[in-house]
Amino acid sequence: MILESYILGKWIAGSGEGQSLYNAVNGEYIAAASTEGFDMATIMEYARTKGNTALRKMTFQERGLLLKALALHLQQYLPELYTLSYKTGATKADSWVDIEGGIGNLFSYASLRRKLPDLPYWPEGEAHMLGKAHTFMGHHLLLPKEGVAIHINAYNFPVWGMLEKIAVNFLAGVPAIVKPATVGCYLTQAVVKQIVASGIFPEGALQLLCGSTGNLLDLVNAQDTITFTGSAYTGLKLKTTPAIVQNNVSYTMEADSLNAIVLGNDVAPGMPEWDLFIKEVRKEMTLKCGQRCTGVRRILVPENKIEAVQQDISKALSQTIIGNPLHEKVRMGSLAGKTQKAEVLHQVQLLLQSSELVYGNLDTVEVMDADATAGAFMSPLLLRNNNPLHSPEVHAIEAFGPVSTLMPYHNLEEAIHITKLGKGSLVSTIVTASAETARNYVLGAGTHHGRILILNQQCGKENTGHGSPLPLLVHGGPGRAGGGEEMGGLRGLQHYMQRVAIQGSPDMLTAVLQQYQQGANGIAATVHPFKKYFEELRIGEQMITPSVTISHDLIDAFADLSGDHFYAHLRNTNFEGTMFTQQVAHGYLLLSLSAGLFVDSYEKNPVLLNYGIDELRFTKPVYPGTSMHVKFTCKEKISQERKEPTDIARGIVKWLVEMIDDTNELVGIATILTMVKKQKQ
Repeated sequence: MILESYILGKWIAGSGEGQSLYNAVNGEYIAAASTEGFDMATIMEYARTKGNTALRKMTFQERGLLLKALALHLQQYLPELYTLSYKTGATKADSWVDIEGGIGNLFSYASLRRKLPDLPYWPEGEAHMLGKAHTFMGHHLLLPKEGVAIHINAYNFPVWGMLEKIAVNFLAGVPAIVKPATVGCYLTQAVVKQIVASGIFPEGALQLLCGSTGNLLDLVNAQDTITFTGSAYTGLKLKTTPAIVQNNVSYTMEADSLNAIVLGNDVAPGMPEWDLFIKEVRKEMTLKCGQRCTGVRRILVPENKIEAVQQDISKALSQTIIGNPLHEKVRMGSLAGKTQKAEVLHQVQLLLQSSELVYGNLDTVEVMDADATAGAFMSPLLLRNNNPLHSPEVHAIEAFGPVSTLMPYHNLEEAIHITKLGKGSLVSTIVTASAETARNYVLGAGTHHGRILILNQQCGKENTGHGSPLPLLVHGGPGRAGGGEEMGGLRGLQHYMQRVAIQGSPDMLTAVLQQYQQGANGIAATVHPFKKYFEELRIGEQMITPSVTISHDLIDAFADLSGDHFYAHLRNTNFEGTMFTQQVAHGYLLLSLSAGLFVDSYEKNPVLLNYGIDELRFTKPVYPGTSMHVKFTCKEKISQERKEPTDIARGIVKWLVEMIDDTNELVGIATILTMVKKQKQ
């Protein structure tokens, strides 16, 4: 049976015999995977014309809500996904990281919509006034690329590997073609089947290739984005594909690396940090049977503590039950397949040229409720290298399984140097109770790592672990680790978007960006803006308020009411040598008076509440006798979804508040947020 791929809006099986797929636990045949006969050019064109066109028309809010709906939908199918995941050799804990961790990424990126505009594109950062007369300005704009995201994924996380990537490109407004590692693509296919069946995303938004990419990478252009997760060797080979090089295609690589965990010299047996260190090493060696790009490959320990560490790690590993992932007592399953096991053992032999095996067995492993010869099981292997400064193999060869090498260091500077010998890593962990040690390690090793975990007793229970990338933080690393970044919150979207600098008048930029730009002509409000429902408000709608005069009495009263008796706000202060010439108004008094000027009486209106302040600056001292008015402008609108059917339909409106004195100079500026009721309930 040939496993079907999802292309061109259909489930289609490739021709030929394909690559056989086997249960990693018992060796049983599952299916074969093939993309032979697929027209990759048509597949690419379908993604661009169908998926891209549909996604680009949606706003960030709409895309984010689709991600949320998808996450909720997939949660309904956890039992069947877990059942299938066991065939990859994954335990329940392994599968939780893969399946529910992947769904968690969807939720995280769905939530990020709240930080984005209710537009299909993203006006990025601040505007820049480019002329003294304030008639010429510039802004950066991020637009969804007109191509497709091609995701070539590793075999270790068939679900998370896909979901963590498509969450980002979907929110950015770009479709995806996913090529999972063939050995576990049947699990990825099961997830895609549920995504397709849900009908949540538009036609062409997602396609799946179960098998080879064929000539897919020969068809890319500058509007496409490629992400690769896997070995550094394969990643570099693909990166030099002529079409990628010639078209300057965005290529993000996340490669396996020689990640290190370092035990601080301040940590001794009996300390909480010691136990945390041992547990973290055991977890990183056994979770997913050590098949993680972020896994610990090098264990750096002060030379006077290496014997104790070796003894405790060996003891912890000996207590790890290996076998059938379906058995409740099993804590480590199998590798993804026998091919992967053979590769790991080959790499171990290369490492043993300069290291010795201090725990584990190369030939046999005791398993529970399974046949060790039928499945891809192997023993955890702890190696020791006593001379890491002169053993290049240990910093260059990765055995992608439950294998790690213990090595000594003399001082922190040497430990930092040893970590750098890996020539770039995804992650490193420093376990220490010393703030000085932590700071020196981060500042010394940070240039060679994509992420650093500082682990101590204080965060021990809540920390997410050395090997767990998080959606809001970058996942990637320099050098051997690939030189790329994935996720990283909003940063991740920029891989799928084109940044263009736009220049023009404030009026033109307001019209293009659909966000009011300071200095643009406003639309005179004929009725008070607070009397309007969300749908009725227009970007640029503006009200000029009456003036209020600041007096000594007002300043005194506000000081007494607020308790803010800072010397600058007192009448009898000697102002010589200060920034001021006399008593000055509180900035918050100006903001409070501004609210009194732009708020619409006490009549009930569509404004439900004040939601907060995004920006606030006081730009000029205001002295008694100064008059001030407010230019109050609708800056941006963001629709909100109902969380419950009984909720009031509403949206967030951002208002630009410009506080202007009687010389027509700005004394303060703020962006305030209100929650406004929609007319249509």
